[in-house]
Amino acid sequence: MAEGLTRHLKSDHLIAYSAGIECHGLNPYAVKVMRELGIDISGHASKTVDILPTDDFDYVVTVCDNASETCPVFPARTRVIHRSFQDPPKLAENAKNDQERLKHYRRVRDEIKAFVLTLPQMLYN
Repeated sequence: MAEGLTRHLKSDHLIAYSAGIECHGLNPYAVKVMRELGIDISGHASKTVDILPTDDFDYVVTVCDNASETCPVFPARTRVIHRSFQDPPKLAENAKNDQERLKHYRRVRDEIKAFVLTLPQMLYN
């Protein structure tokens, strides 16, 4: 969701890539709640850092605690920033129905969106 929001809202200032420590597949609930904002991430794919087109990043933003703790080492000029968001699949594990599941995804999506709207200015602080 972070890559989709950043590309949609900030593509004039930032080039966004998303990668994790391991591949989990594209979550259909994430696709659905992003589509509600008019953002199609259905063509996105779960990927790991080692397959990104470059390792020459100005900034790396981790968005979950696990990623922050296991983030690979980047060149010294790369600034790594951590901003923790709860994991929607974990939040939705015990949901009784799809509406309850989607509520978690929407909340996290909206929190990520609020963060993305602070970019790139927040990166310079």
